[in-house]
Amino acid sequence: MKVETKGHTTTIKDTQGDLTAFLMKLTHEHKTFEKHNLIIDITHCKDASVKEVNAFLPLCKAHKKNKKSFVIVVEDFDFNKASDKLDIVPTKLEAHDIIEMEEIERDLGF
Repeated sequence: MKVETKGHTTTIKDTQGDLTAFLMKLTHEHKTFEKHNLIIDITHCKDASVKEVNAFLPLCKAHKKNKKSFVIVVEDFDFNKASDKLDIVPTKLEAHDIIEMEEIERDLGF
């Protein structure tokens, strides 16, 4: 797990390729990151299934209760099959764009 913090956003990258172990570790250490917007980078895992990506939903809900963004970056994925409550994008640039839009919405009170 590689962690990089820049401003109000923390990017957490899976380096092992085992999404179940990564999710367990991330859930265990969530308190460390709860005050930051999170980008979960699982591009290293080329064959992520819909079930594996949807497993991030409880963590996403817990994180969004703190009025912070939670975006998953995964390549070569059928975004329509995943839960619509998850923000899933194919690149880190799009993840940063979503966080910026959500920050503006929160500032405006939406």
